[in-house]
Amino acid sequence: MRILVLNADYPRFLSWLYRRQPGLGSAGYAAQMAARNASLFGVADFYSRNFAALGHQAAEIHVNNPWLQAAWAREHGMAVRTEPSTAATGGAVLPAWLQRAAAPFKPMLRPLARKVGLSPKLDAQAENILLAQIEDFRPDLVLNQDTFHVDTKLMRRIRQIGNPTLIGQIGIAPSRGEDWAVYDLMMSQLSATVDFFRRLGVRAEVNHLAFEPAILDCLPPAPATDIDVSFVGTVSPDHRQRIALLEAVAERYDLKLFGNPPQALPAASPLHRCFQGEVWGADMYQALRRSKITLNSHIDMAGREAGNMRLFEATGVGAFLLTDFKDNLNTLFEPDREVAVWRSVDDCAAAIGRAIGDHGGRAAIARAGQARTMAQHTYRHRTAEILGFAESLRAPR
Repeated sequence: MRILVLNADYPRFLSWLYRRQPGLGSAGYAAQMAARNASLFGVADFYSRNFAALGHQAAEIHVNNPWLQAAWAREHGMAVRTEPSTAATGGAVLPAWLQRAAAPFKPMLRPLARKVGLSPKLDAQAENILLAQIEDFRPDLVLNQDTFHVDTKLMRRIRQIGNPTLIGQIGIAPSRGEDWAVYDLMMSQLSATVDFFRRLGVRAEVNHLAFEPAILDCLPPAPATDIDVSFVGTVSPDHRQRIALLEAVAERYDLKLFGNPPQALPAASPLHRCFQGEVWGADMYQALRRSKITLNSHIDMAGREAGNMRLFEATGVGAFLLTDFKDNLNTLFEPDREVAVWRSVDDCAAAIGRAIGDHGGRAAIARAGQARTMAQHTYRHRTAEILGFAESLRAPR
């Protein structure tokens, strides 16, 4: 099959990527795509490379990367409106049609952003470039991993180009009022989200996030573990439980937070002294490897289900992960053998106290967690699952 994966990047990551590589925004499409994938941020090209390894033609499109999309358009003879902007790189040219798409909120929080009128949807010219890419590639299967930039109306237009199989992937509560019936299949790591689609009469299956083993070949040598306790990720008003946990840990241990403090964090919060700034891609993996203990706390809306990216990123690079207990955690990792677990704030603090001086115990759990991830939680496993779903869809179509 010809498989096309649609994705989007955090605007803050795009800003970082193009600032650190002056002139990248003026480079060709292939050079920009190579630089973006070499960063190792997010899912990079992990889905397409594994689809290809399984014998299919596959490619990725980052629908909200204005420089990348403009480069493709120019190389294919499309006129692109551009104007100078300092929105991201201080000198790069940001296409005006995608400035709205670079609104500073995370994809996970886009449904909340919509409530206050910040739409992440692409405008007409951005949609036209994407549709031209669809026309050029002529996919048999489109895997849409950003159902907010590429909404169901746009997916219906994509359907009209060769009638490909449409699969959507979403990790949070879906937006209301969308015509999800356009999809042949919806996937999520959360069974509650899967149940939501099934109640609508849309076929849905569980498909978890993963780790790409090739990352290990791209990282520098493992650094010394000079960080006692770390957390790598977002701290926002949508992470109330996470903030409470981290504040309690910060009162007792030398906690290092890799991310940016939210504007709403009280001035008296002990977390202010913990922030180390943002880390992306390879730097993020190195921060995990530097940590004797790295913490995980799911976003509040995840409820009683485990499945966020940090589970697989941390275990994949061989870090000792202390994660919040969830009802389904044992289907992914064996608690207290492959990952350490906490069930309350006090329990987490006590677990840190026990583990921080137990190098042998931490190392054993880290090795077991990494082995489990390599055996069951890689992108090769996930893409094989998706191909199995697609095969079952092809017969009735």
